[in-house]
Amino acid sequence: MVADQGIVGSGVGGDSDPEETAEWIESFDQLIDQRGSDRARDVLGRLLARAGGRSVGLPPVVTTDYVNTIPVDEEPEFPGDEEIERKFRAWMRWNAAVMVHRAQRPEIGVGGHISTYAGAATLYEVGFNHFFKGKDHPSGGDQVFFQGHASPGMYARAYLEGRLTEEDLDGFRQEKSKAGHALSSYPHPRLMPEFWEFPTVSMGIGPMNAIYQAQSNRYLQNRGLKDTSGQQVWAFLGDGEMDEPESRGLLQLAANENLDNLNFVINCNLQRLDGPVRGNGKIMQELEAFFRGAGWNVIKVVWGREWDDLLAKDTGGDLVTIMNETLDGDYQTYKAESGGFVRDHFFGKTPATKDLVADMTDDQVWGLKRGGHDYRKVYAAYKAATEFKGKPTVILAKTVKGYGLGTHFEGRNATHQMKKLTNADLKAFRDHLRIPITDEALEADPYAPPYYHPGTEAREIQYLLDRRRALGGFVPQRRTEAAALELPGDKAYEVANRGSGKQQAATTMAFVRLLKDLMRDKGLGSRIVPIVPDESRTFGMDAFFPTAKIYNPEGQNYLSVDRELVLAYKESIQGQILHPGINEAGAVAAFTAAGTAYATHGEPLIPIYVFYSMFGFQRTGDSFWAAGDQMTRGFIIGATAGRTTLTGEGLQHADGHSPILASTNPAVVTYDPAYGYELGIIMRAGLERMYGPDSTDPNVMYYLTVYNEPIIQPPLPEELDADAVVRGLYRLKPGNDDDDGGRPKAQILASGVAVPWALEAQELLTDHWGVSADVWSVTSWTELRRDALAAEEEAFLNPGAEARVPFVTQQLGEAPGPIVAVTDYMKAVPDQIRQFLPQDFATLGADGFGFSDTRAAARRYFKIDSHSVVVRTLQLLAKRGEVDADAPRQAMEKYALLTLP
Repeated sequence: MVADQGIVGSGVGGDSDPEETAEWIESFDQLIDQRGSDRARDVLGRLLARAGGRSVGLPPVVTTDYVNTIPVDEEPEFPGDEEIERKFRAWMRWNAAVMVHRAQRPEIGVGGHISTYAGAATLYEVGFNHFFKGKDHPSGGDQVFFQGHASPGMYARAYLEGRLTEEDLDGFRQEKSKAGHALSSYPHPRLMPEFWEFPTVSMGIGPMNAIYQAQSNRYLQNRGLKDTSGQQVWAFLGDGEMDEPESRGLLQLAANENLDNLNFVINCNLQRLDGPVRGNGKIMQELEAFFRGAGWNVIKVVWGREWDDLLAKDTGGDLVTIMNETLDGDYQTYKAESGGFVRDHFFGKTPATKDLVADMTDDQVWGLKRGGHDYRKVYAAYKAATEFKGKPTVILAKTVKGYGLGTHFEGRNATHQMKKLTNADLKAFRDHLRIPITDEALEADPYAPPYYHPGTEAREIQYLLDRRRALGGFVPQRRTEAAALELPGDKAYEVANRGSGKQQAATTMAFVRLLKDLMRDKGLGSRIVPIVPDESRTFGMDAFFPTAKIYNPEGQNYLSVDRELVLAYKESIQGQILHPGINEAGAVAAFTAAGTAYATHGEPLIPIYVFYSMFGFQRTGDSFWAAGDQMTRGFIIGATAGRTTLTGEGLQHADGHSPILASTNPAVVTYDPAYGYELGIIMRAGLERMYGPDSTDPNVMYYLTVYNEPIIQPPLPEELDADAVVRGLYRLKPGNDDDDGGRPKAQILASGVAVPWALEAQELLTDHWGVSADVWSVTSWTELRRDALAAEEEAFLNPGAEARVPFVTQQLGEAPGPIVAVTDYMKAVPDQIRQFLPQDFATLGADGFGFSDTRAAARRYFKIDSHSVVVRTLQLLAKRGEVDADAPRQAMEKYALLTLP
C-alpha cells in the first residue's frame, strides 16, 4: 500500500556541514536498502512528527520529485500475459484510428479524434484486463467514466469482443443515416442506451459526477438499500480538462467523506486540445499539489521501466534535478524530435547525466517511455489505488498524445484537428503495431483501410474474453432492469387536495407538506432522496431534520448549537437528506447519481432537488443537459420562483426566465402550478411516468416552480379534469354570464403566482367594466407548446390525413373574445402558445432585470398586476369595438397604472 507521503526539501541556503549531511544521506540509503521503503517512510514520518513537536519549522510538503510515487521494490508482479495484452491492444489502437479515418472519406467527413485513445490505450487496457468489474461481478460492478475523446478506443475493443461489427464501426458519428448500425461521437447513453452509462465529453462534468457517483454508492450502502462495498468508481480525465473549475471545485467532498471507492486517472499528455497545458510549468506537479492539498492520495506514474536503471545509477541526483527543472513545453518538444535530440538537449545538461546514456544508442534513448505507456507501472498504480483506505486516489499518468501514430501526430499540438492518416502514416503505424495487413490492402482504397480482427478463436481474443468473464462481463454496459416500486395511493395526496382552509400557505409549503407525506409512504418513502444545497429552513424543510435527518457518513460528532430547538439540525450515517452546502453544481451531480440508480444499481431512487430561484437552470444548465443524456429521472423544484416574489433580493435572484431555459432541454417537463392540488396531480403523474410499470417514456425530469408568497390554497375542485392539469391547461373559473351572454367576453390565461392576479382582474372587469372573462390556469406553457408542435409535425409528415388538433387549440380555439396571458416570467414564456390560437393575443410578462422592491411595486413596474391585466384586456376589446374606445384610458387613470404603489 502506498502512503500519501511527500519528500521534504533540504531547506534554504547552503549546507553548513556537508560532511554530516552526507552521513545522514548514507544512513538513509542504507535504511532503504536493508529495511525497504515502508520502514524508511515510517522513520521519516516519525522524524517529521518529532520536528513539529520541537517547533522546527519546515516548508509545506505539497509536491514530490518528478519521479514515480511507487518505488521499484514495491511494484507488484504483473499478473497477466503482457505480450498477449500488448498484441490485442495494438489491434484496438489500429481499429480505433482506422474507424476515425474511414469516417473522413469525402462523402462523409464527420470527424473524430485519433490521438487521445492512442496515448491512453495502456491506461484503459490495464483497467479492462485486471480491474474494471462488470455488472455480473458479485460486487455489482464498477462505474467507469470514460474520457469523451477516447470513445473510438472503446468501440474498437467492443469490436474485438464481438459486441460491434464492421458495419457498426462504419456508422461512427452517423447516428441517423446509419440507424441500427450507428455509434455516437462520444459517450452518450441516450443515443446508445445499452452501451454507455455516463456522458463525459462536456469537460468538467465527468469529474463532478464521478465524485457524486462514489458518494451515491456509499449513500446506498449506509442507508441499507444496497451493498456497494466492493464497487469502485473510475474517472478518466485529461490534464487539460483539469483547467475547468468544475473539475477541481468538488474535490473536497471526496476527501471529506473518505471516498476511497473513487479513483481519478488523469492522462497527463501535457496537451490541451490544441496546445500545451502548462508550457512554462509542470502540470503534474501542479495537480499533485492541488489534490494533495484537497486531501487526496496522489500516485504519480511518470517514467516507464526503461528509466529504472538510469535512476538507480543517479546517485548524485543530477537526473532527478533535470527531471524536476525541465518544463512541460520542453518535454513536448523532446517527444516531437529524436533520440539524438533528447541525448543532447536533455541528458546533455550535465556531464553526469550525459554519461548515464553514453552506452545507449539514439534508438534506445528514444525508447525511454513515459510511465503511462508501461503496463507494469500502471498496474502497480491501479492496485495501490484500489487497496488504499481512507482517501480517494488520483493517478497522474504521464503519456504522449498520439502515441505510436507517427511523427505527424505524436506530441503535436495540432492533433485535435488531425483526423486523417496519409498512406505513409498508415503504413508506418501498421509497422509499429505489427498489424498483418499488406501494402496492397492499404493502397486499394486510401479512404477505407481495413479493420483487423484475427477471428473469435484466436488465442488473444479468447484471453481478452476470459479476462472480462472473470471480471463480471463487458464494460461499458448499461442495464435498466430495476426493482419495482409500489407507488402511493390517494391517501398520500390528501394534504395537497384539501387546501389550506382559512390559513394562507405558499405553494412551497404545500409542496413540503406533500413531500412529507410521500416520504412517510411505506412503499416509496425510503426511496426519496431530498437534495437541498443550503436553504432548507428557507423552504420550510427543517421539519424533516428530526426524522429524515441529513446524510453524513461520519454521523454527527459535535454538539449542535440549535440542539434545544424542536427542529434542530441533525446529521446521521443513515440520513435521507443530501445537503451539499452552497453548491448547486454538486447538487445536480448528486441528483444525477440518484436519478440514474435504477440503471447503475438496479435500485430506483427518486431525487427531489430543491433549489433557490434561478440558481438552477441558469447556473447548472449544462449539468442538467448531461443528466438528460444519462436519462436521469426525478423532480427539480425551483423554489422562491418568479421575478417579483423575492421582495428584497434583487437582480441576481429575481428569476424571470428559468422556464424558457428549461424548455430547451428535451428531457425536462416543465410546470408552473398555482395551487397545492395542482402540485399533487402533477407529482403523481410524474411518479407514474418516471417509475410506473406501464410508462412508455420514463426518461424525463419534472421541473416544478413553487413560490414563497402565501395565499389561500383552495381544495381540489369537484369534477376537475386531472388530465387537463397534466396536459397543461384547464378552465379554473368561468366569467359572469348572468345576463345571457350579453357582456363582452375575454379569456385570461395565467400560471403560478399570477393566477390570483388573474382572478382579481376577472372581478374588476366584471364589476367596473361589464366584461365577462374566463380565467384559465396554465400549468405548463411548455408542454402545451410541445404538444402543438408535435401535431404540426404529424400533419407535415402525413399530407392528406386529417390533422390532429393540439390540446391548447381544443381548449381555447373557439373561446370567445381576445386572450390576455400573464405570468411572473418574461413574455417569451406564455408566447410559446401564441401561434396555435386564432384569437387576438396579448402577453404580459416581467422582461428585463429584476430589482429589490415590494411585490406590488415590482408588478406595477413590469405591468403584470391585476390592474394591468384589466387595462390590456380592455385595449383588445376596444380594438374589436366591444367596449368604449376610451375605456382603456379611463382604466389607466382609475388604477393609476403609470404610478408605482
